Amino acid sequence: MRYEILGPLRVVDERGSAPLRAQKLATVLAVLLIRSDQVVMAEQLTREIWGELPPQRTTAGIYVCISRLRKFLDRPGGKDPIITRPGGYMLRRASTECDFDAFERLVSDGRKHVRRGAHAEAAGCFEQALALWRGPAFGNVQAGPIVAGFLKRLDEMRIECAEMSAEVQLELGRHQELVGRLRSLVAEFPLRETFYRQLMLALYRSERKSEALGIYESARRVLDRELGLEPGRKLRELRHTVLAST
Repeated sequence: MRYEILGPLRVVDERGSAPLRAQKLATVLAVLLIRSDQVVMAEQLTREIWGELPPQRTTAGIYVCISRLRKFLDRPGGKDPIITRPGGYMLRRASTECDFDAFERLVSDGRKHVRRGAHAEAAGCFEQALALWRGPAFGNVQAGPIVAGFLKRLDEMRIECAEMSAEVQLELGRHQELVGRLRSLVAEFPLRETFYRQLMLALYRSERKSEALGIYESARRVLDRELGLEPGRKLRELRHTVLAST
């Protein structure tokens, strides 16, 4: 059995994938996965499901959710992955049972390849890591405090992976192939200067200097409007390089 969280939360086994359609069950499983092999107190689950103003008799509601989740996760010959502990519950899982673990391993391997200058191998790792994403992480889960905090970490990891992937692709001379992807990343993350710099560099190395300068001006307008800031040193230096070559 495999848990997949890099997109709508679902459970995959030899029979196929099964998404969790019940919102409360999806939330409970998400929290248990985030805190795998740790006890999650019933009060934490209550806050995650119902917020700061829970209804009465939430203990019974949590019990029902756990009971239904156990039935959903039940597999022939398998052990119950949810363990009851005093005041809460714990999910047991192996590191090979979640796509997030595979994502972390691939990113870590990619970093190691970068450090030794093996850009082709690094690019392969980063591309495999990004291919694991099927959409927004926990896309069908209500985001309470625990889920929301984890999502911020996940989003940052995904953005950093995309940055590193583009960087090694540039090192490999794949400038023209990168332009379309980087335009999409700039549109998705308009305050991330790294993507502007990478897009400018890809255009500049593709002999599209006027377009590269146009990207700088777009970055300058967005950063000024949204943050009241000028582009950073790396962007400014790249602009000067492009201007000096015209």
